[in-house]
Amino acid sequence: MEDIFMPIIVLGILFIGLPWVILHYVTKWKQSASITNEDEKLLDELHYTARRLEDRLQTIERIIAADNPDFRPAPPASEEADPYDYSRRN
Repeated sequence: MEDIFMPIIVLGILFIGLPWVILHYVTKWKQSASITNEDEKLLDELHYTARRLEDRLQTIERIIAADNPDFRPAPPASEEADPYDYSRRN
């Protein structure tokens, strides 16, 4: 009796259980790896706002530097020094 049930259990685990677990976690991984369109719009808006704030800061530093000769503005952020590629999207 035990000789009949053990191979059935092993075959069930191999051909039903294992693929089910693998496919379950593959679909979960695919669902969590992507961002929504709303999240992408929010990131674009935040990036645009950060660029505008950087432009404003540079304008303020130029005005202060014109009024005060001892003021040293921060060096502008160069694109070559940035290690990240912001043009890539997932």
